[in-house]
Amino acid sequence: MDTDRPALYEVLDDRFRTEKCTAGDLQLETLHVGSRWAEGPLYVPAWRQLIWSDIPNDRLLRWDEATGAVGVFRSPAGHPNGNTLDRAGRLVSCEQGNRRVTRTEHDGSVTVLADRYRGKRLNSPNDAAVKSDGSIWFSDPDFGITSDYEGVRGESEIGANNVYRIDPATGEVRLAAEGFGAPNGLVFSLDESELYVSDTGAGQIRVFAVHADGTLSDGKVFAEIREADGGRFDNIRFDDQDHLWVAAMDDGVHCYAPDGTLIGRLLVPNTVANIRFGGPRRNRLFITANDTLYSLVMGVTAAPTAL
Repeated sequence: MDTDRPALYEVLDDRFRTEKCTAGDLQLETLHVGSRWAEGPLYVPAWRQLIWSDIPNDRLLRWDEATGAVGVFRSPAGHPNGNTLDRAGRLVSCEQGNRRVTRTEHDGSVTVLADRYRGKRLNSPNDAAVKSDGSIWFSDPDFGITSDYEGVRGESEIGANNVYRIDPATGEVRLAAEGFGAPNGLVFSLDESELYVSDTGAGQIRVFAVHADGTLSDGKVFAEIREADGGRFDNIRFDDQDHLWVAAMDDGVHCYAPDGTLIGRLLVPNTVANIRFGGPRRNRLFITANDTLYSLVMGVTAAPTAL
């Protein structure tokens, strides 16, 4: 064993070890260095590529799994942040600079899915999640309008930072949840009965009950973090054992048990902005941190996609 190598896993509860969370690579693999601020990793199985956002440089980058080559996917790209795939395998991006959510069609054209709520411009969409009914849910904090670094400086027309739902049949943008400091990452539970939302501004992850009509209720606190301790919650992802993995900025990557207990951490040398599972077996965790794209093959696997 190389005793000089920094530890990757910090075990805070024995479940982190017994539930195979530490049964993976012993060190991070650096895939690329050179972003200005990296976010939004998304593995696209059909392409065997990872797409991610370099927000200040206003571009989407891509890493090829077969060759390791990195290139520009799109530039300019509207200062994109979060990326995901819809039910048809099309790229859905949250464009902070353009203050909109878009979909890249199979022919390469771009469709605007949402740019306003009740006639008012969105703030700066941050992250999106797609439900099995085709609805698209997204967070809309003000990160992209507070300066020209991650978007375009501007005023909030809505005057609040909310979470919205795009109706799959009508395209209507509906308010899903409000009362956040700065809503950020969002993800559905494995059975889609709950929606988890990280609130960077409040230092919390909240969980909402999801109803058949597309509304939410409850909004109880699942986990909390103190910025004074070096951490802030960004995006969130589930594995197939119902662990919630969280990009926690300067506190690495957190792993929470289903009961909300912080059971372990991945100790990452840079500030962790986003995480995403991918790879052919969906057990490779991609991490965007400062200017770097990392990965590690893990003992756990991404949560299955709901049918």
